[in-house]
Amino acid sequence: MSLADRVKAAKAAEVTLEGHREEMRQDLRRKLHYKVVEGLGPTLYDRQMSDAELKLRVMEMLEWALDQEESVPLSRADRLQLLQEIADDVLGYGPIDPFLSDPEITEVMVNGPHHVWVERAGKLTRTDTKFVDPTHLERIIEKIVGQVGRRIDESTPMVDARLPDGSRVNAVIHPLAIGGPFLTIRKFAVDPFTSDDLVANATFSEQVAGFVRRCVQGRLNVIVSGSTGSGKTTLLNVLSSYIPDAERIVTIEDAAELRLNQMHVLSLESRPPNLEGKGHVTIRDLVRNSLRMRPDRIVVGEARGGEALDMLQAMNTGHDGSLTTIHSNSPRDTLARIETMVLMAGMDLPVRAIREQVASAVDLIVHLHRLRDGTRRVTQVTEVVGMEGDIITTQDLFLFDYGMGIDDEGRYRGRLKATGIRPTFSDHLSNFGIALPADLFEPEPFAR
Repeated sequence: MSLADRVKAAKAAEVTLEGHREEMRQDLRRKLHYKVVEGLGPTLYDRQMSDAELKLRVMEMLEWALDQEESVPLSRADRLQLLQEIADDVLGYGPIDPFLSDPEITEVMVNGPHHVWVERAGKLTRTDTKFVDPTHLERIIEKIVGQVGRRIDESTPMVDARLPDGSRVNAVIHPLAIGGPFLTIRKFAVDPFTSDDLVANATFSEQVAGFVRRCVQGRLNVIVSGSTGSGKTTLLNVLSSYIPDAERIVTIEDAAELRLNQMHVLSLESRPPNLEGKGHVTIRDLVRNSLRMRPDRIVVGEARGGEALDMLQAMNTGHDGSLTTIHSNSPRDTLARIETMVLMAGMDLPVRAIREQVASAVDLIVHLHRLRDGTRRVTQVTEVVGMEGDIITTQDLFLFDYGMGIDDEGRYRGRLKATGIRPTFSDHLSNFGIALPADLFEPEPFAR
């Protein structure tokens, strides 16, 4: 055998040995994890025990369990790393824990146990982080959903949940997830974004922020529209902050995400069916119930089905100033989606009757778009004017100027510009003592 062949064989043997060691290490990790969970039992969920006390108990149990194992020789550094990994599994969310505590990461996407992606500054990046196996990932998912009283198993293989900080969680497991389980976490900022933050991030201009604030304070019905991940919930949270403290607000969501600082807020959350398929409480049920709670404002996290009909009726029967979000590609598509969702309520209504309800209920649509540079921008602010024949008429008050091009860093130079059209609801706002300055709608030339 030549020297080159011997070197090649030695490297192959080294790789095989390293792979065997790693396999033994992961087996040890699984075994220790089970021992700790079995040994501590209910102590892990004792609400009277502080985090520091619980961590101390877990580490003591881990040290004891590791001392009983002699199958895998470990250096001190490997031992400490293994202990920390298992502690993260038991006390936190395993390998993704560092990403959840990183303020620069806005989304964590787990595409199976060995593929973890994160979104940072609007860009997706694959990480080197891995779960041990699908079972390891499933345990973390079960822990997350169990904290908010949800469950995930073969009979309910999809679930929406949230982390204690309000971050949105979606999980899908076998048999629906091929190559899974899949876990998606959309993080929320520790400190909720304010209007000033959105202006600093160029989501919208200070001019538009002032205009939308006046619209919310003047009790106009506002819909925030956009695609998935465009920042609808973040903007809805900011718009909700404009509601005066003296008003009674009822928020309705699939998973509670809105964080309002007003004094009089009642938060409602939908509930999935139990093991017997009973006890299901939908967004539509909550919207109906909210009308009996004497609300000044109703804020629906997202309208996606028959609840749109109840929302429209609420807006048209004295509950003005309501807010919600809808998935769509444009303000015009938003109106079409509302029509479709009303039909999903099972009511056999003529299309014209639905459109009249929509035109009467909705005052303003604020549309968001996630641009190719990763930024989230308001690209249209559109007023719903009324009906002309069978068509709902709208007019754009502010538009994003794409014609301004892209800078050297690949970021859009464009911004929202006034079209020069003054809204027809100006008189309505003036009745509330809210004036719209004339220069707010001063037309600006658009780049060609």
